[in-house]
Amino acid sequence: MSVHNRQYSKKVYNSKILITLTAVAMSTPIVTPDSSAYAENTKEMPEVLVSGEKLITPTRQASETVYTGSEITSKGIEIQGTKATTSVYNTLDMLSGINVESADSNGLAAEMSSVRVRGVKSALGALTVEGVPNYGGNPIGPRDYLYDMENMEAVSVYKGAVPGDIGTGVGSRGGAVELRPDWPHEDFGVAFKQGLGSNAYTRTYLRLDSGAVSGTGTAFSGSFSYAESDKWRGEGSLGPRFNGNIAMSQPFGEKTMVKLWYNHNDLEQHLYRALSWDDIQDLGANYDKGFTNSLTGKVKQDIYYYDYNRGTYQNDDLMAVLESGLTDTLSLNLKPYTSREDVAIFQGMGKGGGMIRKRIRDIERTGLIGEAVWETMSMKTTAGYHFEAADMSIYSQKYVPVKGGGMAYRGYGRMASRGTTYINSPYFKLAGTHDIFSWQVGLKYFHFQDADSQGYMSGPGPDYALQRTPDLDREATEYDTLLPTVAASSQITDAIELRAGYGKTFIRPYKYMPLVNLYSANRTTFQAQGMNLQTLFDGYNIEETHTVDLGLRYVGAWFDLSPTLFYSTHSNLVCTIYDPRVNLNYDQFVGEATGYGLDMEMNAYLNDELTLFLNPTYTTMSYDNDLTYAGSTLEAEGNQVVDTPEWLVKAGLIWHSGSFEIVPMLRYIGSRYSDLENRDEVDAATVVDLRMSYTLPNILKTQEMKLSL
Repeated sequence: MSVHNRQYSKKVYNSKILITLTAVAMSTPIVTPDSSAYAENTKEMPEVLVSGEKLITPTRQASETVYTGSEITSKGIEIQGTKATTSVYNTLDMLSGINVESADSNGLAAEMSSVRVRGVKSALGALTVEGVPNYGGNPIGPRDYLYDMENMEAVSVYKGAVPGDIGTGVGSRGGAVELRPDWPHEDFGVAFKQGLGSNAYTRTYLRLDSGAVSGTGTAFSGSFSYAESDKWRGEGSLGPRFNGNIAMSQPFGEKTMVKLWYNHNDLEQHLYRALSWDDIQDLGANYDKGFTNSLTGKVKQDIYYYDYNRGTYQNDDLMAVLESGLTDTLSLNLKPYTSREDVAIFQGMGKGGGMIRKRIRDIERTGLIGEAVWETMSMKTTAGYHFEAADMSIYSQKYVPVKGGGMAYRGYGRMASRGTTYINSPYFKLAGTHDIFSWQVGLKYFHFQDADSQGYMSGPGPDYALQRTPDLDREATEYDTLLPTVAASSQITDAIELRAGYGKTFIRPYKYMPLVNLYSANRTTFQAQGMNLQTLFDGYNIEETHTVDLGLRYVGAWFDLSPTLFYSTHSNLVCTIYDPRVNLNYDQFVGEATGYGLDMEMNAYLNDELTLFLNPTYTTMSYDNDLTYAGSTLEAEGNQVVDTPEWLVKAGLIWHSGSFEIVPMLRYIGSRYSDLENRDEVDAATVVDLRMSYTLPNILKTQEMKLSL
């Protein structure tokens, strides 16, 4: 059962069924400061309407004038089912240009999904809460599993140019996602939701809102959720997952608001087993293949025991938001934040001679985003600065299975002492409107100071003491780039808007640990060629993308249409190359690619009860040249980039009849390639989902109760 001021439900997915009961106790508006014109984010010309409810709307940052992004509302999140209640990426699944694939349909599997935005991995993009970045390392990129999405009012997505006031963390090549919290409500309210489903799925969600205290305006909210499910393939479970969220808002007069937000997420999970190339040649026979559910006493087999392939993930995030209207035209926003990640993942390594690797992440980040906005009758001027200091201790340890159960320690895979890394990123924006024309320009400077590290490896047993290993050292390195943005729009008529935009995005160097592990496993080979670890890292660089968007938005009496043409160039891309000096493949930043295509969102209101939405995407992204490194060439020129289908289609019907709502949805993923020479083709796939709900008003003194299937 679930109580919330938004109603969520679950769809049938891959023969998985889940039933949810939702009830709403009170209507609870959001507290916002009255004085700041920059806090408003009005949505003009809605892209999708369902019986008066918006699913997707155009969006922009508060200090901008041109709509360059899309926002998924709470209703848009709801129709995508339970998978979208605990996974940010699964809320994006109805958007054109975004391909979301997960190992599990309930949204509980962490770091086991594949998401691409216009062909670029989402791990190379930004995920923020109120502009404050969320990310980590090994793997690089956002942690999309940290939040209960019922605590978010909406999700904004920028697929091309990314506004400068969104904290990009490691980068923005894979787009940017901004979560907008559902801050404490002005009225008292209780929200409760309970979901049950196949594979022993269960999720309980509870939220309390104090309402604004008379005289002070202070408001609090607190939520808690518990979720768990068996894996649908192989032994083991996803969860338990515990999530807690506390928020407070405190107005000071009419022009100042202080808000605090704390989120805690604690997850345990068993991993899904990856299928090998041989496995997928007979997918029918291996469809349910997972890790083994019993020990055999044979080391090389027992590394595939399910309880030796699991992880624990704990994250704590705290931020404050200060919004102050200093004068009628000048406002100041400050966002200090701190983040902590503590993760340990055990995984059997088939190529490691029967070893089990324990990957450990101990990450602390502290930062501040400060911004001043000056607004006149004709222009908005924004100046801001993002600073962050991060300590990332990321390393691995080795274990082997022992007879009778358990694991025996065999030392570190590799250990490095690291200092603090720093981000310094000032930005400046101008925006204005004149008659039917709106425009904006911006410039952001990103500077990343990567710390040096000293390498160590474990010595012989029985204690496996760490020994200094100078050839594993890495030098301190600085990376920087300028990120311009330009956008303009024209409101031709009340129904038609034209817009154009350009932006440069980036991702700072990544894939550190795969390179370190490869070097560590082949030290003798590299050293024989006079190469050390730093030699490999000398080829690391910032990936850069330039994107141009041309769009039109039409809102008619019975249908909406919003096509966007895009063109992009990509340089310094990570590609796996072959080095004949050592007869090994490894990653280097040597690739270049060009992309173009069409995103389109179309919605037809066939009658008062029936709405059709159709969101197709055509994407071509190909390598510009054959890839050559150390004398070896791979035939890549003109080939489609790996894992990028040309065609991607999302479609659905939403039918209302009285208290009933039925939503069938379809996703089509076109064929693609698993290798950069386009020799191995992955077939197209189609997934059909169904969601049904029935609303019961005024039950047990609630505003609304909803039963969903």
